[in-house]
Amino acid sequence: MITNKTIFISALDWGLGHAARCVQVIRDLEKNNKIIIGVTPLTQLIFDEEFPHLQKINVPAYEINYSKILPLWLKLFFSRSKILKIIEQENKLLNELISKNKIDIVISDNRFGMYSKKIKSVFITHQLFLKAPIFSALAQKINKKFILNFNEVWVPDFAENKNSLSAELSHGQHFHSNVKYIGPLSRLEKLTGVEKKYDYLFLISGPEPQQTIFKDLLIEKTKNYPNLKFAIATPKHETRNTEQETKNVECFICPDKKTLSRVIAESKKIICRSGYSTLMDLHFLEKKEIILVPTPGQTEQEYLAKYWKEKFNCVISVQKNIPDLKF
Repeated sequence: MITNKTIFISALDWGLGHAARCVQVIRDLEKNNKIIIGVTPLTQLIFDEEFPHLQKINVPAYEINYSKILPLWLKLFFSRSKILKIIEQENKLLNELISKNKIDIVISDNRFGMYSKKIKSVFITHQLFLKAPIFSALAQKINKKFILNFNEVWVPDFAENKNSLSAELSHGQHFHSNVKYIGPLSRLEKLTGVEKKYDYLFLISGPEPQQTIFKDLLIEKTKNYPNLKFAIATPKHETRNTEQETKNVECFICPDKKTLSRVIAESKKIICRSGYSTLMDLHFLEKKEIILVPTPGQTEQEYLAKYWKEKFNCVISVQKNIPDLKF
């Protein structure tokens, strides 16, 4: 139990998943502590909605983009200088903020530079053990090096291997001496007795350009099924147009928590990426009929999709095969 502390918490802006899963952590901590949130233009969308009353400070944005051609691991390799520079910048900023705001504890969701030897530093991650196609030993060595800068590691998953949602990504022979499983996290609301309105809900997420590619492929599919009802939930601010929203397709642009919870409850089947935050939400909401489409080249999502197929009977579809997917 943490009480009477000033806590600075910041999440990686690799999509909205990291920010979304921090909402429950902040809600629990703000009851007995002062919370300051580090935000980027992307994560501020969620934190302003959930915590308009809390102080927020701008932190460096990672602005990670996928490639239309290169696998993610290779894109990250070529972007390593930029990423290391941001890690250095955020570490320098944090140490300035500690003195200025009298911060006692820093909690970082996958931001490697958000630690300090001056105060207790906590790292939130479900990826203690990376899945990499090549250079896996090197990738894990780097991952371990950064994580060991933190005093504690909080894993958003069940401690028991048999109940795990992330499996080998967070369970294994721990290299950190202070790992705590805090249970799956979700900011959504569980609704009961809701009538099904949509045959399929497309949950769009992740960095560009793959986010738009995924969405466009699914929208194109709806034209072949005029008798089915579709919903699309996308985090991207954009103008509605007749091509996207027709008689059998309803778009939800940047839905708030209540709207997203309702639309998921009203949908019979879900088609989405196999990002961990999305999977935690669907597990919390007890959704069973799920089609997972891993982001091409993102080995973590590919692993999670296979694990969830085995454990929860989810269906896997490869993005390039979406045109052949039968609804």
